[in-house]
Amino acid sequence: MMSAVLAGWRNRLGALRLRWIGGEDAALPIREWTGTEHTRRARGSLAMGFDQALVWVVIGLLVLGLVMVYSASVALPDNPKFARYAPTHFLSRHVVSMAIAVVAALVVLQIPIRLWEKWAPWVFVAALALLLVVLIPFVGKGVNGARRWIPLGVMNFQPSELAKLGIALYAASYMVRKMDTRENFFRAVTPMAIALGFVGILLLAEPDMGAFMVIAAIALGILFLGGVNGRMFALATMVLLAAFVLMIVMSPWRAERIFAYLDPWNPQYAQGRAYQLTHSLIAFGRGEIFGQGLGASVEKLHYLPEAHTDFLLAVIGEELGFVGVLAVIVAFFWLTRRIFVIGRQAVALDRVFAGLMTQGIGIWVGGQAFINMGVNLGVLPTKGLTLPLMSYGGSAILLNIVALAIVLRVDMENRQLMRGGRP
Repeated sequence: MMSAVLAGWRNRLGALRLRWIGGEDAALPIREWTGTEHTRRARGSLAMGFDQALVWVVIGLLVLGLVMVYSASVALPDNPKFARYAPTHFLSRHVVSMAIAVVAALVVLQIPIRLWEKWAPWVFVAALALLLVVLIPFVGKGVNGARRWIPLGVMNFQPSELAKLGIALYAASYMVRKMDTRENFFRAVTPMAIALGFVGILLLAEPDMGAFMVIAAIALGILFLGGVNGRMFALATMVLLAAFVLMIVMSPWRAERIFAYLDPWNPQYAQGRAYQLTHSLIAFGRGEIFGQGLGASVEKLHYLPEAHTDFLLAVIGEELGFVGVLAVIVAFFWLTRRIFVIGRQAVALDRVFAGLMTQGIGIWVGGQAFINMGVNLGVLPTKGLTLPLMSYGGSAILLNIVALAIVLRVDMENRQLMRGGRP
């Protein structure tokens, strides 16, 4: 009897503590834990200590990606370029990458967020150093004219993936340290602009404009969420967009890619710059509503290049149809929204670094998924970006899962605080 009374008072004190920390708006980011409709489920979920739904959605995307990578790559050995590969070559390497990523995620789950805040500048510096290393001849590996990978035996590591995590950590740490200067745009933004410019120079030297776009979106998003003056933020966004336009205008092959995107069926582009896009659209058209069936894609049979990486969604569309593509879109929308909710909860609990970093990871996952889907569907110009959690790519899978493990750690610490404990 006495223990029940004490438990009741502990719950009330915990609720009062949340109100005191979060202020009047505390109910907004933590409404899922306080609504009467979800009270019983919320208590059970809170007791589990981690977001089960988020974990299951991530596992679902990983499993579907594994199946589709195998389906998209099983016929590649028929191509003389891959004649020495076994039909399961890409499948087995993808499984190894996922196994390494899961082990890394389990380790990351044990690291408190306060340590990530302490390490943030060093992670960013390490990413910059690796972006320099990959440009060194005979060290960085070049594929199709781009030098983006460092061979490590079990996988080819892509430093730009670490740079995405590094910028999310560094920008969140920077905004917490410079919180008193956020109304002064130039004092708040200039150091970040210099860091972002340095990253941009290194990425464009590879070249990897797609990764730079994602990194720029993460940095700008965290600055905006951190409270930088809105009008000056809009000015910075326009300057960045103008820089992208200038790069396109000054680069004939980038300009040609834009023209091919605008008119992909033009004979001048259909067998050139728009070749991938036209065959991607054909794949979606063949899929119709329910698809041709798992493994029945024709476009993956040497018509659609990079079907197991950048254009995996097109194979999903052809084999699983509109229903399969819609399921993937909904899953990524839910995942991105859930990451943002966790970030807002952290901010409401006065954990600003954790909140901004988490929302930066949400911009990364959601933004890159949006760009990849847009490219596959012909809504955006072709970019060399994979579909997070699903496309073939060892370092991409590794860093995606590590980033989501950090998000899960933030959620676990949020729940610990909401139970009245310490993170």
